[in-house]
Amino acid sequence: MRALVIDDSRTVRTIIKKVLDEIGLDVVEAANGREGLDQLRSTDDVELVLVDWNMPEMDGLEFIKAVRADRAYDPVRIVMVTTETEQEQVVRALAAGANEYVMKPFTKEILVAKLSLLDVFGGD
Repeated sequence: MRALVIDDSRTVRTIIKKVLDEIGLDVVEAANGREGLDQLRSTDDVELVLVDWNMPEMDGLEFIKAVRADRAYDPVRIVMVTTETEQEQVVRALAAGANEYVMKPFTKEILVAKLSLLDVFGGD
């Protein structure tokens, strides 16, 4: 399975990529939502996106809305990974089309547990 990690922090991208590599996912990266959309459109078979909320150019919520506006990406599972911890923000992200929500800081175990809810380990 191929995953796209979108975060303006290179350090956070590296941390998430390491976890995804360890569980056998192929990872591509982007530094903001606009780059993320370009990567999604130009990379075959992205099935999972982990996206930060607060980024320059296009934030994570805008990214989710753009992806969910295109029915071709309906099967793509999206996880918002962010420092936004207010319940209202969680609700907004899920309403926009995120499948799961992970709050920073997170552990490998938390990330893997959230991904297991999305069945990213099955059948691929």
